Amino acid sequence: MTHAHIIGIDLGKNSFHIVAHDIHGHQLFKKKFTRTKLIDFISTQQPTIVAMESCGGSHWLARKCEEYGHTAKLIPPQYVKPYVKTNKNDFIDADAIAEAASRPTMRFTSVKSESAQAISTIRKIRSGYIKERTACMNRVGSILLEFGISFPKGHVCMRKLFQWLADKNEYLPPLIIFELSELHEHYEHLNELVEHQDKKIEKLLAENEQMKQLQSIPGVGPVVASACLSSIGDPNDFKNGRNFAAWIGLVPTQYSTGGKSTLLGISKRGNKELRTLLIHAARSVLWRDKSVEKYFGSWLANLKKRKPFNVAVVALANKIARIIWAVLVSKKEFEIRA
Repeated sequence: MTHAHIIGIDLGKNSFHIVAHDIHGHQLFKKKFTRTKLIDFISTQQPTIVAMESCGGSHWLARKCEEYGHTAKLIPPQYVKPYVKTNKNDFIDADAIAEAASRPTMRFTSVKSESAQAISTIRKIRSGYIKERTACMNRVGSILLEFGISFPKGHVCMRKLFQWLADKNEYLPPLIIFELSELHEHYEHLNELVEHQDKKIEKLLAENEQMKQLQSIPGVGPVVASACLSSIGDPNDFKNGRNFAAWIGLVPTQYSTGGKSTLLGISKRGNKELRTLLIHAARSVLWRDKSVEKYFGSWLANLKKRKPFNVAVVALANKIARIIWAVLVSKKEFEIRA
């Protein structure tokens, strides 16, 4: 059998479809495996390129392939789609992955380490608790609104829910008070779970030098720093800081034709959580006038005066993203330039 140059794998939960291409892009064979049989097959193949979409389970399988001497390449799913021919099925998808991986200009995702995936998992669980906590707060607000009480937003009032009700001298039926008390207990429990996840991340990254370097950037704390380390496999995947900011979705969407350039709002592509955290980081800096001038100079102070607040926030988030890339690549702490 001719040696396979590229093996494309369409990942599934229990079944995996593979298509092998030779060096000229011709299909050599296609097979379907269970998870165990796939590992056995990969272990017996000569070292080659194994390509797959960057999705659930791909980083684990990529590490397995590298253990057997293969070169693992992960492709963002949106870059594979143009190579899907005619109707869609699992073998056609695997063939498209193999073809996409052969393109010289294709962009790949770095394989995450086991520790980076562990941090990412802790963060995902934390995000789930936060969403559940927000839903719990909304339930409390909607219940009170049904009885003519407009409850303020935010954790400050939520933590003192019953004190706030007493101060306002608002009447509620005893049964509703009981329901609210149970919801409030659930809210407090979710707060504890979020804090517990934060402590796990801090403990895992306590001795991580890059964690300390990232936190030298204004607005970047443990939450943002850990999100960067768990999301970015290799900062050298990005040519420069602008490419990194574009990957997060913090650059304008471009729609240009006929020589006329049109820039729209930010693209909002890539890692939604990281983009949201950087926006919050930028907002925390912009709220403090002294920090604006001290860390980022007159350009940001002037921008804040000339543009709407949210526009300045996004511009600063873009700037912070570029600084994060520079810190990760140079492995040096952020320094304020005079």
